Amino acid sequence: MSAFSMPDLLCEIPQNPVPEGAVAAMMVTRDGKRIRYALFPSSAEHGTVVVLPGRNECIEKYFETVRDLSARGFAAVALDWRGQGGSDRLLKDPRRGHVRSFDQYAADLDQFFREVVLPDCRPPFTVLAHSTGSLVALLAAPHLTTRVRRMVLIAPLIELHTSLPLTPFETLAKALCAVGLGRTYVAGRSRRGKEVPFKPNALTSDEGRYLRNQALVDAFPELFIGGPTAAWLNAAWSAAKRVCDPDFKATIRIPILFLAAGMDRVVSTPAIEHYARGLRSAKVLTIDGARHEILQEADMFREQALAAFDAFAKGRGAETGTSEPAII
Repeated sequence: MSAFSMPDLLCEIPQNPVPEGAVAAMMVTRDGKRIRYALFPSSAEHGTVVVLPGRNECIEKYFETVRDLSARGFAAVALDWRGQGGSDRLLKDPRRGHVRSFDQYAADLDQFFREVVLPDCRPPFTVLAHSTGSLVALLAAPHLTTRVRRMVLIAPLIELHTSLPLTPFETLAKALCAVGLGRTYVAGRSRRGKEVPFKPNALTSDEGRYLRNQALVDAFPELFIGGPTAAWLNAAWSAAKRVCDPDFKATIRIPILFLAAGMDRVVSTPAIEHYARGLRSAKVLTIDGARHEILQEADMFREQALAAFDAFAKGRGAETGTSEPAII
């Protein structure tokens, strides 16, 4: 279970203060799990951005991004996926990154839209998702068509970046799940709350933002988890295969901008580029030199991502006689 109570639903450190006017609460899912979410009001001239974090991320990592969105005329709303951040854990060991199926994430997102986003936030709605959050957004895309105007998906988990064949790991994860050992760690174990040096890391080249995020880990280790379980990995691979199915891709109607990192060592940038070019309503921009967490990157990379988001999210499309941003 989450360690958070209502008065302190959002956490801050001097380097990462809570944005002014933020309101946080808990949504109770159909199966009784509490999902933490936060509303970040602004003038909302251009509507609301629905922020979907990646695996082992939390709302607090996006405080800086929320301020950037506000400065561009967007309100924001964000949630923590079940099993991480300030949401309820799914196992007795709170360090284990676990889920049975990504359909659970998609169902939580559907409920989040129905109970929070649609009634409490100003349209139009733009999804801004990262990594695992981007995979969930793709999985949910056929059901978001009438709710979301556009999606910007950063470094989506389409395929892992690795020089090793994945088949043995997939086989192992499936075998463990088949014999009832889906809750077993298969990678990473638990580093929750432990200091990790800046170099080397695959996430960002910006030492200041990296150390800020590490300070958040040090101050609030309960927000973070360790390695994934066999069930989580099996669920992720299953979801990635589903969204790559040609019949599934044909059901995606929402205009999407994919932002890939040229130096990504977590997910495969070529796989993202290939996937995006196979959708009728998608564009892809690869930011050369950027690492996996583009919104936590150095300004020279991060500002490219924010500018591309701004242009794409505010574009009205051909139906209103305006032009789209020039992204190949």
